Amino acid sequence: MTMITPESESLPLPGPATLSDPASGNGSGPAPGPTSEPASETEPAPSDAELDALVAKLDLPAKVRLLSGASSFRTQGEPAVGLREMGVSDGPAGVRGERWDERDTALVLPSPTALAASWDEELVAELGGLLAAEARRKRIDIMLAPTLNLHRTPAAGRHFECYSEDPLLTGRTAAAYIRGVQAGGVAATAKHYVANDSETERLTLDARVDERTLREVYMAPFEAAVRAGVWVVMSAYNAVNGITMSESPLLAEPLKGTWGFDGVVVSDWGAVRSTEDSALAPQDLAMPGPHPLWGEPLVAAVREGRVPETVIDDKVRRFLRLAARVGALEGFQGTLSPLEAHGETRATTTAPAAAPVVSDDARVLLRRAVAAASVLLRNEGGLLPLDPVPGRRSGQDGPDGGPPRIAVLGPNAAAARVQGGGSAGVFPIEVVSPLDGIRDAVGDGAEVVHAEGVVLTTRPTPLHSGNSRDPRSGAPGVLVRYLAADGAEIHAEHRLSGRILESGDAPELAATAAAVEVSALVTPDVTGEWRFAVVGLGAVTLRADGETLIDTYVRPESRDPTYVHVTPSFRVASRQVTAGGELLLVATRHWEADDGFAVALAADPPRRDEDESIAEAVALARDADVAVVVVGTTDEIESEGFDRTSLALPGRQDELVAAVAAANPRTVVIVNSGGPVELPWRESVPAVLLSWFPGQEAGHGLADVLFGHAEPGGRLPTTWAGLAEGAPLPSTTPADGVLPYEEGPYIGHRAWRRAGAEPAYWFGHGLGYTTWEYRLLDVPEVVEETSDQSESAGEDGKRDIVVRVALRNTGARAGREVVQVYLGTGPDGDYDNGGPRLAGFTAVRAEPGEDVVAEVHVAARSFQRWSPAEGRWRSRPAPYTLYAGPTAARLPLSAPLAF
Repeated sequence: MTMITPESESLPLPGPATLSDPASGNGSGPAPGPTSEPASETEPAPSDAELDALVAKLDLPAKVRLLSGASSFRTQGEPAVGLREMGVSDGPAGVRGERWDERDTALVLPSPTALAASWDEELVAELGGLLAAEARRKRIDIMLAPTLNLHRTPAAGRHFECYSEDPLLTGRTAAAYIRGVQAGGVAATAKHYVANDSETERLTLDARVDERTLREVYMAPFEAAVRAGVWVVMSAYNAVNGITMSESPLLAEPLKGTWGFDGVVVSDWGAVRSTEDSALAPQDLAMPGPHPLWGEPLVAAVREGRVPETVIDDKVRRFLRLAARVGALEGFQGTLSPLEAHGETRATTTAPAAAPVVSDDARVLLRRAVAAASVLLRNEGGLLPLDPVPGRRSGQDGPDGGPPRIAVLGPNAAAARVQGGGSAGVFPIEVVSPLDGIRDAVGDGAEVVHAEGVVLTTRPTPLHSGNSRDPRSGAPGVLVRYLAADGAEIHAEHRLSGRILESGDAPELAATAAAVEVSALVTPDVTGEWRFAVVGLGAVTLRADGETLIDTYVRPESRDPTYVHVTPSFRVASRQVTAGGELLLVATRHWEADDGFAVALAADPPRRDEDESIAEAVALARDADVAVVVVGTTDEIESEGFDRTSLALPGRQDELVAAVAAANPRTVVIVNSGGPVELPWRESVPAVLLSWFPGQEAGHGLADVLFGHAEPGGRLPTTWAGLAEGAPLPSTTPADGVLPYEEGPYIGHRAWRRAGAEPAYWFGHGLGYTTWEYRLLDVPEVVEETSDQSESAGEDGKRDIVVRVALRNTGARAGREVVQVYLGTGPDGDYDNGGPRLAGFTAVRAEPGEDVVAEVHVAARSFQRWSPAEGRWRSRPAPYTLYAGPTAARLPLSAPLAF
């Protein structure tokens, strides 16, 4: 064995650490052992013969009917074979259900990037199990998650919905999520296959990716998902190398061929754009439905011999296999969740959804996840953790002789952003803000003061139950009326929000309407010039007490479904109002084909002078024992449907932070964003904590970290640029519809290293509340090649290896360390310089002064490259060097490896 320490001294290796930590003992595939996924019981899957017998019962129109949806978020049923409809829901940070209705609330998990930041597969699997329980409560059988596209660039608008810049970390995190969800009897969906890594022209762009990069980088997480047993894969909107993904040969090979995927390929919503070409491809299910190109036209194509019926049979067979797995096929119970295994009855799509209840266990898990994902970027002078009563750190009261004082400042302090924008959004059951979490943590022991400082949003704020009343019932909220062309009321319903994306009570009836009207009684609490707005496409009007404020026609600016159905354009009018005087606001939108149903009635009070607001925040900071500033992005900055034009924090947040830090040397900044943002003040504040989009328990989890009840467990899953300008970041803007991936395999930390540039924070970076010494790297001296063809062996005879890393907790408190192992190889021509890439990781825990050993599995695939010429995996060029350390740039241990 080769054993190398930083000082080349000989140290005895203690035995492997006994870990309660999820990430211990992991390779690139599913983590071994009984804790890798929640317990479940699985009924035997139907045999091919049983599936063939069921398919034989169906005539051609019946078979084709199954291959597109019954509606937007429901599949077809078929009584002839005992098949019920299956409910489908967007994910990945919550289960919205089939409806866009604020009354249909859901648990909100930390964003996927936050989950990857935990480097904690057991935690991710637990959260997957929680989502499965939510899905069952909402009668959902198929979750449209996880998203396996990569952080090719931080400018990507949907960055928050993806896990990482690294294919290995993405694949292992996804595998854990999939195992957790599917152990609960709900199908997970690996999406968007493949190279759907940005939003600009996402429906039509042609991603030009060389075959080797495609295999080694962008397809690798999907291969890991298939190995984890995923039941559904979603084909993307975009084309790859000239062929749209719903017609791509990549669906056949490697997905259904070499990888052996036996599930269903579902299209992204509206991504099937042909009859024959998509049907001849291994595209199984066209959503939403009924799909006009896969109905009678597909039946005709089969009868005319243009599409073999055997192709249709294979799609139906896969669809029925999926139904059996989720318990939607008569005679097959499917995978039982742990509760179902002990007698719980599974809800069906015809049963009413259970009322939402947040159990204490769920709150504890979500709170723990916030802390586990939080990344401490900087902690100069050990400012964190704070004393729960910070003025007593020196044994004195606050600066003015009163109780200790904490100033909680910033636009996201009282209203943190807990989730990303777009189709993944859900309506939270409850949200704990950072301000409330800090107040709960300190109780009566300290005074907590607050100022917003700056305002970020430019989109209007929809009315809500706290500031509006239904004019018909007087209940908090708004009245929504669906009107015929002559103005007659077809349907009316009471809603809690002025933002209406679709009818919640009678969608079929509402769909026959010509217009929708939202009205409310509003009592302004401030005298001045208020802004009133209507959101929606087509002909819109807005009246206040009968006075017409807006009467215009709004033309669509985009055909992106997120724009049309979730965040269409708005129109604003100003009106002077007097505090205490009730107003009747009425907004109307006339519907047109293909323009969606979204409408909103909004109102915003006069904004304070921002100079005054910043001065107020600075004054509070100056008089406080500690200042906590919560900054971040908005859904106007990070969302599905568009990419970011800048990595700067919006508004005057940088100015606010700089001013507060100058006023109080004990300033902590919490960055509430889904992806990297520029932090020009980062060296002038002692502590910077990254929260991502932390989910509904944001405030409690962050308070646990701030006051030391939990260690910040996160490590960066993506590299953070100091400035976007001049950084090695690829473009998201296609030219003539083509987006070339010219950087090849160099994204994230590998791009920075090749460029010889220094980011603000490297991939893998994150501080805890203790310190560690890396003491010894133990690798096999010689690894014998094998003829074994199992998953642990590569096609060229390479096999998995285990690397042991000895380290010591040199700090004053117990802690957790994520041990990262990187592989460097010989240069591979002009394609790859062989620079270090992540090859494995695990985590250890240790008490102060304790020595531990991390065992890190390095998969055979790490030593292989894809050979386009041979169509197979071959060995990477030697020599091989393994590195170990806490980040991609800080690798104190290294050792050669010989095969």
